[in-house]
Amino acid sequence: MNSLLRRPISIFAQQNPNPNSMKFVLNVELAPDGLSFDYAEPGEALLDGKASPLVVALFGFEFVTRVFIASNFVTITKDDATDWDEVMFELKQFLKEYFEDQKPVFAPRTMEANTVRVEADSETVQKIKAVLEQYVRPAVESDGGAINFHSFDEQSGTVKVLLQGSCSGCPSSTLTLKAGIENLMTRLVPEVKLVEAEGV
Repeated sequence: MNSLLRRPISIFAQQNPNPNSMKFVLNVELAPDGLSFDYAEPGEALLDGKASPLVVALFGFEFVTRVFIASNFVTITKDDATDWDEVMFELKQFLKEYFEDQKPVFAPRTMEANTVRVEADSETVQKIKAVLEQYVRPAVESDGGAINFHSFDEQSGTVKVLLQGSCSGCPSSTLTLKAGIENLMTRLVPEVKLVEAEGV
């Protein structure tokens, strides 16, 4: 009887520029559009407003060092000692069963804490967010990561962004940030002079 209620889950793994990260794309929504959650250590999966039973379970695998969740994918970062070939089947099987059993991605409080947003942005910040949303986010998400606006300093023209998922600790993220994102941002939003990653 239970097997009839199970939703068929498809998962495909996708490599990205960070060799220690793998993006697992699913045919179910994991996080509401525009929201993403980055967990750099197991304890973060228990924090109010960020709690996730899925992430707690993933950190149960000894080789998992970071978990990132957005829209319809989860990016898992492993330690240097583990080879993807050794753990890929196990991870895919775990994710498939987890979602077939319709277990929760987040604690209810996590969704409540992250869906009420009232912001009054300046015109420049609105333009910066639009560039990130339309041009930058799709490319970064295709690599299993995310980029979010952090702050804008009008005096120096510096935009700070948060790099999450596979972008964290990726060797090519600094190059992408400077050569790609900064060039695009300074062209489209003249008020911007610099783009920096916060907390990297």
